[in-house]
Amino acid sequence: MKSALKKELNLLDIFCVATGAMISSGLFILPGFAFAKAGPAVIISYILAGVFCIPTLLSMSELTTAMPKAGGDYFYIMRGFGPLLGTIAGFSTWFSLSLKGAFALVGMGAYLSLVTNLPLNAIAVICCLFFIVLNLVGIKEAVSFQILLVLGLLGILLVYVALGFRAIDPVRFQPFFSNGLGSVFSTASFVFISYGGLVKVAALAEETKDPGRNLPLGMILSLLVTSILYGLVIMVTVGVSEPESLKKTLLPISDGASAFGGNILTIAIGIAAFLAFVSTANSAIMTASRYPLGMSRDKLLPGYFQKISAYSKMPYMAILCTGAFMVFALLFLKLELLVKVASSILILLFLFANLTVILFRESKILSYRPKFRSPLYPYMQVFGIIGSIFLLIEMGTLIIFLTMLFIMLGFAWYKFYGQKRSSQDSALIYALEKLVAKDKELTSDNLLTELKDIVMQRDKMTEDRFHKMVQESQVVDIEQPMRWRDFFKDMSRIMGTETGQDADGIFMKLAEREEESSTLLRKGLAIPHIVVKGEKVFKIILARARSGIIFPDDKLAHIIFILAGSSDERNLHLKVLAAIAQITEAPGFDEKWFEARNEDELKNIVLLAERRRVV
Repeated sequence: MKSALKKELNLLDIFCVATGAMISSGLFILPGFAFAKAGPAVIISYILAGVFCIPTLLSMSELTTAMPKAGGDYFYIMRGFGPLLGTIAGFSTWFSLSLKGAFALVGMGAYLSLVTNLPLNAIAVICCLFFIVLNLVGIKEAVSFQILLVLGLLGILLVYVALGFRAIDPVRFQPFFSNGLGSVFSTASFVFISYGGLVKVAALAEETKDPGRNLPLGMILSLLVTSILYGLVIMVTVGVSEPESLKKTLLPISDGASAFGGNILTIAIGIAAFLAFVSTANSAIMTASRYPLGMSRDKLLPGYFQKISAYSKMPYMAILCTGAFMVFALLFLKLELLVKVASSILILLFLFANLTVILFRESKILSYRPKFRSPLYPYMQVFGIIGSIFLLIEMGTLIIFLTMLFIMLGFAWYKFYGQKRSSQDSALIYALEKLVAKDKELTSDNLLTELKDIVMQRDKMTEDRFHKMVQESQVVDIEQPMRWRDFFKDMSRIMGTETGQDADGIFMKLAEREEESSTLLRKGLAIPHIVVKGEKVFKIILARARSGIIFPDDKLAHIIFILAGSSDERNLHLKVLAAIAQITEAPGFDEKWFEARNEDELKNIVLLAERRRVV
């Protein structure tokens, strides 16, 4: 059963899921290793890693506001590049997020094992089961828990920074570039994964209220706050710690707290670290489970993954399978190595996010209507692609080899399972069609229709009478120039068939109406409209004349709406005229009208335009 998820998430929810997904081992474990590589300039490395995220953040913001559906990057890579790469992207992201969640559970287990007699893995499995149950209860409950975790975490870290600034010894920052400028960039690659959780929240797009605003704003605020917080916390830690001790420690922030804050602050930082691991694990199950759901909807996985609870509106089978995989990873897999592979996969998906924006923009699919558009296109995307390649190279040969091996497993699944079940148009095919085919040869209209439906659902567009009439209308595309009388004769035959009335009579009315007063409303636009016999009759014909219909006084019309309605539909007649006027006066309408490649795209220009609804 293909059911919609419940829209319950607001801006604060998005911010806390994204922030909680980022702050964990990247802050509480990695800084010591990073300091050993870059020295005091590790502060710049963390900020630089955040800068590397900006192109992908902007690209994902654009794509998720255009396609706010469960599955995040899987969904738009699938629509951009087709089911083969979609399969690989879906499995890759699910694998990556699940493993990172499992790694966070190990961190939780390590902290809790200090105060209990249970083995680390047993604690991690119990915690995983708790998060599975929490996510099965409902998205709002899981996110409310996440908000408490993140606010508590941020509060403790701000106290650490405020108290630590007074204890900083400036001498510890000298020499600042102790290991050379090159180490700053290589260390940025090393700590880049600290920001990897930022885009997890894209998987929850379908459950977000006002996704056009809340998704990009929530992610941007999260990156901004986290980058600043990383820089400040690392600065304090470097400024209060002995360099040789900092290079070797696995608990750099806790050691920094003990250096100036005593036992109370050290305990507080331990609590903050625990909260960080909890929030990362919770967000991992929450977001990773939306990938098998999205893949199942596209028939790349069995149908039971898209089962949604009637009570909680949660994809319970996807959550259970994701949790089961995390438990399996905890018990049987070498997580440290696999998390590095997961990081490599994540960077690869960042690269594809930037490529997908370029693909959709250049394919010029008119029903691709993002609420947020990435600035500085395409330079920002090119920077993101180059940055991703640089970061991949820094991962090392073994990690890249294991990543390619995992990708081949995704390819094999598609060949043996998905290829015979799933068919999906892609923006890539539309771009190729634009390059090599004048006529519509390569694609169906599935993607156009799907994107149109997504926009209507996102913008809560109601299917009023005007919408239904446009959907049912005839569309005429005329290449050669025509005189208005010849054009009206052709349209009268179509309108006669539509209304069941005499074509000659319709032609006479259209001709008389034109001779009385021109129906050209502005340059290039004409709306011939007449009253016909009968009751409850109203029909529309849309016409595009590339070379123009030649009206009296040799004026040309390229955009023509022909209306015919019975006298009892006079009010509707006036409202439709007003709606068409509003639509055609929108900036860029004429350009879109000429760029449309087929009749469905011409209809979509009208259907997706912002206007008052006709009751």
